[in-house]
Amino acid sequence: MTATDDLLPLSREARREAAALAVTALLNCLMREVARSAWDGAFLLPATGHVLRADDGRFPGRPALHTPDGWCPLSLDDLVALTAAELRAGTGVANDELPAEIAHSRDVMAALLVARRTATPPADPYLRSEQALVAGHRYHPAPKARGGANPGGWLPYSPEAHASFTLPLLGVPAERLVEEGDASALDRLGPAPGDGLALLPAHPWQVELLGGPPLRDLGVTQAVAWPTSSVRTVYLPEPDLFCKFSLDVRITNDIRRLWLHDLKKLAAVADLVGHAFDDLPEHVSRPAVLRDRGYRSAELGRDGGEALAVIVRDGLREHLRPGLTALLAAGISEGFPGNPIDGLDEDRALAWWGRYLDHVVPPVLHAYFRHGIVLECHLQNVLIAVDGHGGPAQAVFRDHEGIKLLAERHPLLPGIDASYGWERLVYCLVTNNLFEIAGALADRHPGLRGELWARAREVFSACGKDHGDPDQLRDLLSATHVPAKANLLLRWLDAPGGDMRCVPVPNPLSLGHFREASACGR
Repeated sequence: MTATDDLLPLSREARREAAALAVTALLNCLMREVARSAWDGAFLLPATGHVLRADDGRFPGRPALHTPDGWCPLSLDDLVALTAAELRAGTGVANDELPAEIAHSRDVMAALLVARRTATPPADPYLRSEQALVAGHRYHPAPKARGGANPGGWLPYSPEAHASFTLPLLGVPAERLVEEGDASALDRLGPAPGDGLALLPAHPWQVELLGGPPLRDLGVTQAVAWPTSSVRTVYLPEPDLFCKFSLDVRITNDIRRLWLHDLKKLAAVADLVGHAFDDLPEHVSRPAVLRDRGYRSAELGRDGGEALAVIVRDGLREHLRPGLTALLAAGISEGFPGNPIDGLDEDRALAWWGRYLDHVVPPVLHAYFRHGIVLECHLQNVLIAVDGHGGPAQAVFRDHEGIKLLAERHPLLPGIDASYGWERLVYCLVTNNLFEIAGALADRHPGLRGELWARAREVFSACGKDHGDPDQLRDLLSATHVPAKANLLLRWLDAPGGDMRCVPVPNPLSLGHFREASACGR
């Protein structure tokens, strides 16, 4: 019996569904990062010699192990044990923490599923899209782990449980105040504190993790905050403001603290990104960028202000064109009530995809080729604003913390080399974002699979012409494989959260791939 049993009565149905979701995530990781093809759709774990099979599709399930007596069905615990044995044999490294993390992630999903049954979803379709990710990252072995804590610690702050809450307000004396950029929007979240204090909102979960308010307690905000998909970032609709907090909890690959080295570069990145789309070709629709204006914190001990840091991010209303509704790309991929791709026929689905590509791809490639900016354009950092008919009409990019700069273009700022930058961009844009959106459309219309990627190839080719036909783009369109982040191996090896280790996966943009997909689909 787990701690979850003590605090929340989990139904058998929720347990089964959560276990199936955890199996899917682990199978996706195994097949992407470790396994090799065997026979008749089965796959080999090369270090141990085990042969497995599973249901095919975007969300594989029902794994089975090949034995002398035939195929033996595997539970989640069985699959975790086989995975651990394979990774120990293949890497020479032992890891007792990850299996427990996978079990905890399963228990978190079960608790979330139960909580959603009685929770009231937000009326705002944008918030529904942010709070749709019950299964989390579909290619991470423990996508919903919450630091091993019991539901009482995290459930009140979980977007997947349709949580909303007020923010604690703290008073920071001048000698402990840490602030850069424009954080003045925070001053409107409560009355002026007086006594020379600065107003500092905090995430209530982080306050609990710190053992209670570490500064003068000034009450809570009147405005309600809604946690977004990242958990630590909240949206306050009334003042139209996002706040991104430090949260000392491991979520997927990293402890979600706002690290000082990232905070220090925010102003420079914001300035560069703010001008990156001023020189877009006339035929490219300009995206919106939710600026990270600045941050405010209080120094606790010698932490430099990390523990209580809050980034002030633009809201939506000042950036969206009239009549548009922003939706999280990851929510569209995963599904939620009001998903604009539900109910489309084949022709409208293909048109929807074309508009999505036209709004997302050209600006991302423009920022890279013209300005040396690597947008972290994965599913959780891209919003797509749709019109009254659900059609994509504006891309919205967010999260300056994850943006990288090419060192050769920005020698005075912390940067990365072009090879790594391109790998990161292709992973975020093609493997993470487009592959999953196309997958969601193809789930609804299998016959479109080849046409979806043929259309995508046209968009990438047109972008190449806009930028002088760069070698990197020509190589991408002719490559047999693209990079995919190896989340299972990174967690097994306990790599730092910011590490990027990739494995090759078939390139959906290649001529051979989408011709084969088209033949299979039809």
